[in-house]
Amino acid sequence: MNSIFDIIGPVMIGPSSSHTAGAARLGKMARCIFRSTPKKVDLTLYGSFAKTYKGHGTDRALVGGLLGYKEDDTNIRIAHDLAKKEGMEYTFIESPLDVGHPNVVRFDMYDDHNRHMTVIGRSLGGGQIMITEVDGNDMSITGDEFTLVVFHEDRPGAISLISQALSESDINIATMRVFRKGKHKDAVMVITTDTVVNPITVQFMRECPGIQDVMTFEAL
Repeated sequence: MNSIFDIIGPVMIGPSSSHTAGAARLGKMARCIFRSTPKKVDLTLYGSFAKTYKGHGTDRALVGGLLGYKEDDTNIRIAHDLAKKEGMEYTFIESPLDVGHPNVVRFDMYDDHNRHMTVIGRSLGGGQIMITEVDGNDMSITGDEFTLVVFHEDRPGAISLISQALSESDINIATMRVFRKGKHKDAVMVITTDTVVNPITVQFMRECPGIQDVMTFEAL
């Protein structure tokens, strides 16, 4: 059965749940992964995003999300002006490539020290999103639940270290998926939990052997 939210869509600044609300959530998630407002962003748009982004307000929504605004914030309408005030530079690139989904965006983000991070995501409709790649690592982040992302070496014991740390902190795992580039190469755990993971546990994980980085996300 569909809920009322599946029928009427999310609370948002319009006009489109997929091209506006979803785009704002994608921008906000990219900002969360980057851990700050980027100084410069190249936004490569694919499929329907590339063809209709100006008419549907996708450009304003993406920029507004990168500035930290939610999909129902009226500041989305003036996102371009706000970005200029904050000194965030951005460029939209319309790609003709077929990437297998109609609403895809690639964020190439840079900070003041030229640190670069790439995030790729898609708008699924109804305001729902999925982050599918971070710096070349495949993953699946929807932003609907408490999420823990662990970058690590593909080695025996890495998963059990993280699972044990969560268990000792009385944090229940809802789902876990592991993505890897190859045997004994870089890998990523994407874990959803029933409650937020506290900073002490996150820091402990970062210090575990073979763990490269840990990110946590609350529901958007």
